[in-house]
Amino acid sequence: MRGHGRPLLAALFNVSRQRVLQITRRPSFPEPMARLIGTTIWDADEVDEWAKHNRPPRPTEGDDDR
Repeated sequence: MRGHGRPLLAALFNVSRQRVLQITRRPSFPEPMARLIGTTIWDADEVDEWAKHNRPPRPTEGDDDR
């Protein structure tokens, strides 16, 4: 089982840490698999599945919106 903390979520979603707090508070966002002192961890597979349906796709190299 893989886990994602807030810093990794920020990198994955390409957003600020403050935005991660907003995203993770959404009712549709998966429940954390662990709440540790100073950090919260979400199941990576659940986050990936949630992102498929709730986050716009990230641009990839070669994408050009000119």
